Amino acid sequence: MPQPVIAWLQDMMRTAREQYGVNAVVFLVIYLGCAPVWYFSLFRTLRAISTRRRSEIIPWSMVLLATTVAPFVYVMLFGRNLPWWVYAVIGALIIESLFVLYRRIRSGQPAAKTG
Repeated sequence: MPQPVIAWLQDMMRTAREQYGVNAVVFLVIYLGCAPVWYFSLFRTLRAISTRRRSEIIPWSMVLLATTVAPFVYVMLFGRNLPWWVYAVIGALIIESLFVLYRRIRSGQPAAKTG
C-alpha cells in the first residue's frame, strides 16, 4: 500500500481508539474470527431448513445470528462518545437480522438462490 494510505488508516485507528474507545484491531479480530463459524452455521441452518430438521434449525440459526452481530455488539458495549446514529444503525442491523432469521425459520424454506 502507498504510504499516504497507511498513514490515513493509522490515523483512523488512533481516532477510533482515543475518541470512541473502539480498538479497530479487536473489531477486526472478532469480525474475521467469526467468519468461518458464520459460514458453517449458515450452511448448517440452510441444510436443516431444506431437510426439515426442526430440532437443528433454532440452534444453528442462533449461532448464525450471534456470529453476525458479535463485532457490532463489541462496538455497542465498549464504544463511548459515539454519535446517536451509530447506535441506531447497529440496532437496525440487529433487528433486521432477527426479522430475516425469524421469517426464514417460519417459512421453512432456504434463502432464494441468486445467480
